[in-house]
Amino acid sequence: MKNSFKSVAMKEENPKWNNAISRLSPLYSRNNDIRSEFERDFTRVIHSNAYRRLKHKTQVFYSPQNDHICTRIEHVNHVESISYTIAHYLGLAEELTKAIAVSHDLGHSPFGHKGEKILNDICKRDIGTSFWHEKNGLYFVDNVELLEDNEGYKQNLNLTYAVRDGIISHCGEIDENAIVPREDFIDLTEYQFPNQFAPYTWEGCVVKISDKISYIGRDIEDAISLRILDEHLEELHSLLGHKDNIKNNMIINNTVIINNLIYDLCNNSSPEKGLCFSDTSLELMNKIKEFNYKFIYGAEILEASNQYFSVVINQIYNTLKKCYDGLRTINNLNYLKKFYPNLVNGFMEWINNFSKTGNREGLKNRVLFDIEKPTDYYFAIVLYISGMTDKFAIDTYNEIIGF
Repeated sequence: MKNSFKSVAMKEENPKWNNAISRLSPLYSRNNDIRSEFERDFTRVIHSNAYRRLKHKTQVFYSPQNDHICTRIEHVNHVESISYTIAHYLGLAEELTKAIAVSHDLGHSPFGHKGEKILNDICKRDIGTSFWHEKNGLYFVDNVELLEDNEGYKQNLNLTYAVRDGIISHCGEIDENAIVPREDFIDLTEYQFPNQFAPYTWEGCVVKISDKISYIGRDIEDAISLRILDEHLEELHSLLGHKDNIKNNMIINNTVIINNLIYDLCNNSSPEKGLCFSDTSLELMNKIKEFNYKFIYGAEILEASNQYFSVVINQIYNTLKKCYDGLRTINNLNYLKKFYPNLVNGFMEWINNFSKTGNREGLKNRVLFDIEKPTDYYFAIVLYISGMTDKFAIDTYNEIIGF
């Protein structure tokens, strides 16, 4: 119901407020800044390079010739729109949902979830940790992504706890109904796997569910445009409850699917019950998700590109990995530079910002790596690759294999 969540919105009167707006360290301020804490987070994210790179990262379909096929940044903007609509109707803090939504996928690697899986395999083998984009997103906003402050120094994004929590808690691969926020103010580095904890705020819960609403509908629309579902449209019409679909020309598009799910969610949710759908809509969502996995994400036509992604990412990683030799690592990188100048210069310039042996002039960010330690060095390579766009990763690969 309209404004039914107003009493639990993340506003100053909320008991969680001070925790929600807390930061890892004080953020510089100006006398003429008129933004709220969450508005500052929103603008810090959209001015970051990590956000800009999302426009050249795969959502589902790699390198589409059709400009109207969804990329990662469009997905993020769709989630922002959906979460704003829900939060506004329910009386929650729209500024917080917008900040979480635009930042929730900053940790995605090139080539979508396939790239994520490849980096996870590398991490498990060489570092003994797992890689998943929600965790990588939190690490990026806490430690990797930098912005110049009002004095020209590069600093970490340093977002509020509520936004950081929303990033690592946003996993949209959920089938349960009735999402409610947790009460515990935990150290977010305690996360060991996706969906381990509920978000800390109702706004984080809204983004979590908006993520799923966004992708299940848009992925279908894109697959229809690319004619991947030509042989399965009758089954899809049946799934959506369309009768005599050809004769009546029933419409299948993102608008219809999203509107119906948002309406159902808003009219079935309450602070007592949680954010939830009707049984009918929840069952439909799960059936659509199953359909998508079977006929879109598992489509045979995607297999060739998936194999290519593995070759590209592993080649970049292994090329940089073989330079590791303790104290001689930098020397080895400098030697490799004459063969692959773009790769090595880019990597060395990037790692300089986070290494204790780098030039710290103009930097006020956290030091992350001692690249004389093998796991630190390998992790630095993984982070560097994870920030790449699809095109940059492929250009880097082509430099390695070219003469």
